[in-house]
Amino acid sequence: MNTYQTVQGDMWDSIAKQAYGTEAAMDQLMRANPDLLQVAVFGAGEIVYLPQISAQDAASVAVPPWRK
Repeated sequence: MNTYQTVQGDMWDSIAKQAYGTEAAMDQLMRANPDLLQVAVFGAGEIVYLPQISAQDAASVAVPPWRK
């Protein structure tokens, strides 16, 4: 499993967008990091695990209505 080291101000959706090309992968990203679920805005240096998600899986995830 790959990892991502956060920079100050990262949020779940911005990490998903950077790692997978879409904010829609945010749900899978959060499920892979249950110990970090209480964090909304990350400080610098947190390690986030990046689960293996195919491009097709990432594209097929529905974007939450508030992101449309």
